[in-house]
Amino acid sequence: MKSLKHINKYFFKYRWYLLLGILFVLISNLFSVFSVEYVGDAMDFVKEISQMGNTSAAHQQLLYFGGIIIGLAIISGFFLFLTRQTLIVMSRLIEYDLKNEIYAHYQQLDISFYKRHNTGDLMNRISEDVSRVRMYIGPAIMYILSTLFTFLTTIFFMIRIDGKLTFYVLLPLPFLVISIYYVSQAINKKSTEVQEQLSTITTHAQEAFSGIRVLKAYGRERDSEENFEKQSKHYRTLTMGLVKTEALFQPFMILLIGLSTIFTIYIGGQEQIAGKITDGNIAQFVIYINRLTWPIASLGWVTSLIQRAAASQTRINEFLHTVSSIQNTSDAEETITGEISFDGISFTYPDSGILALKNISFKIKSGTSLAIIGKTGSGKSTIANLICRLYDADKGKVLIDGQDIKTHNLYAFRRQLGYVPQEVFLFSDSIAHNIAFGLDESTRNQKAAVLEAAKDAAIYDNIMQFPEKFDTMVGERGITLSGGQKQRISIARALIKQPKILILDDCLSAVDTETEEEILGTVKRKAKSHTSIIISHRVSSVKNADHIIVLDNGQIIEEGNHQQLLQNQKFYFQLFNMQLLDKQNDTTN
Repeated sequence: MKSLKHINKYFFKYRWYLLLGILFVLISNLFSVFSVEYVGDAMDFVKEISQMGNTSAAHQQLLYFGGIIIGLAIISGFFLFLTRQTLIVMSRLIEYDLKNEIYAHYQQLDISFYKRHNTGDLMNRISEDVSRVRMYIGPAIMYILSTLFTFLTTIFFMIRIDGKLTFYVLLPLPFLVISIYYVSQAINKKSTEVQEQLSTITTHAQEAFSGIRVLKAYGRERDSEENFEKQSKHYRTLTMGLVKTEALFQPFMILLIGLSTIFTIYIGGQEQIAGKITDGNIAQFVIYINRLTWPIASLGWVTSLIQRAAASQTRINEFLHTVSSIQNTSDAEETITGEISFDGISFTYPDSGILALKNISFKIKSGTSLAIIGKTGSGKSTIANLICRLYDADKGKVLIDGQDIKTHNLYAFRRQLGYVPQEVFLFSDSIAHNIAFGLDESTRNQKAAVLEAAKDAAIYDNIMQFPEKFDTMVGERGITLSGGQKQRISIARALIKQPKILILDDCLSAVDTETEEEILGTVKRKAKSHTSIIISHRVSSVKNADHIIVLDNGQIIEEGNHQQLLQNQKFYFQLFNMQLLDKQNDTTN
C-alpha cells in the first residue's frame, strides 16, 4: 500500500467527492439495515396474529411493513446511486489527472531515459497501469467503505439482539482475515509479473507495426507471429496463475460464510427454545448473514484490485521518481545571438560507456557557418546533441554567447534552435502542420511562412504534385513519403522558425547533389541571420562553410576552410579525392 500513497494528493484535491461519497455510503447502509428490523418485527407479528386468528388485521399490518421495507430500499438505492456519482466520478477525475501528470513528466525526462526504456513499456504504464489504479480509487474504495459500514451497522444490531449468537456467527472471520493476508501477497506478486509481460507484448506489437516494411522486405512475418504467440502464451500462463489464485480464494470465503449460517440456525435455535430470542430474531440473523455475504465475498475481489493497483502504481512511481539529468536553472526569457564555444569538452555516453569526445575546443561567431566532417562514429552528432543540450558534457563547458549553456533558460534557448537530426521523424498529420510544428500556436497557421519554408527546403514542387498538396496526410513516421522528401520537410520545419542556431545533422544523405546545392545555397544566403552548423560525411555538403573541423575518434584532427584543408593534404584531402573519384565513376557509368 506504500506505493499508493502517491495518489493521496488527489484524494485531498477531490476531498468533497470523497467525503460526500463516505456520507452517502453510510446513509445507504443505515436505511438498508433498518429494513431488516422491520422484517423481524413482521415475522413475529405474523406468528402472533396467526395464533389469534385475525387475518384481516394481519393483511393490513403486513402491507404496512411491506410499504416501509420497500420505501427504505428505495431510499437506500437512491443514496447508493449518489455514492457512485461521487466516488466513481472522483476515480475518473483522478485517472485524468494521473495520466496528465505521467505524460507531463515524460516530457521532462532526458534522452538517456528514452534509450533505456522502450515505447511499449512507456505506453503501458500510462494506459493499462493507470486504469488499474483507477479501479482501486473508484470501485475498491467504494466497496471497502460499503463493507466497513455494513459490518459496523450489522454487527451493532446483531449484538443488540443476542451477543452470544453474534459471537458464534463471527467466529470464522479471523480465519478469513488470515487467508486474505497470505493470498493478497501472492496476488501482488503475480499481478506485477502479468503487467511486466503485458509491457513486453505491447513493445513487440509496437515495433512490429512501426517496422512493418522491414519485416515484409526480409520475409520475417511468420517469425514475428511466432514470437508474438510465444509472448502471448507466457502472458496467458501468468494470467491463468493469477486467476487460479483468485478462484481458490472465492470458494473458501463462501465456505466460511456457510459456517456462519449453520451457527445461526443451530445456536439461534437453542436460544429460541430457551426463550431468549424470537423466530423473527433468527430470521433477522439469517438476513444479516446474507447482508454480510457480498461484502465478505467482495473482499477477495477488492483485495485483488488493491494488489493490482499497488503493483501498477509501483511501476508508475518508478518513472515518476526518475529525475532528469538535464535541469533548467533559469526562467529568464532571453534572446541569443548564436555565438557558440566548446571549451575543453569531453563526453562519455552514460548508457553505453562510449567515449565520444576528447578535449574538444572551437568557437563559432554569430552569423557564420561551421561544418563538421568525419567518419561514422567520430563524434559529429554528439556535438549537435551537446549544443541542443540533450546531454551535458562530463568535462569542460559549452558556452552560448559567452555564457555557460547550463545557466540559460533551457526552453527559451531551444525555441531559438532549428535542429534536423539524422533520424527524420514526421507526425501522422498534414504536411503543412509538420512544417509548422516548430511555430507557436499563435503563428502556426501562417500559410505564407509554410510556403516559403517549403521553397527554401526545395520540397515545394514535390508537395504541389500531391493531390491534396499541403493538406496531404503523411502516414506514421512519414511512411508514405520517400526518404528525401521526409528530410526536406524536416529541414523546412527547422527553417520556418527562423532560428538563431541552425543545425543540419547529416540530413541531406537522401537527396541528390543538385537539390543539396540548392538547400545549402539557401542556408548560406540566410546565414547572416543565424549561426549554421552543418554535419556531414560528404565534402560536397561542407565545402562552402566558413570553417570546417575534421573529427576522428572524438578528436579534432584538422580545421580550417575548404582551400586550407585541401592544401594540408591530410585526411580531408584524401576524403575529397576519394569522393571526387566516386562521383566521376558514377558519371562515367
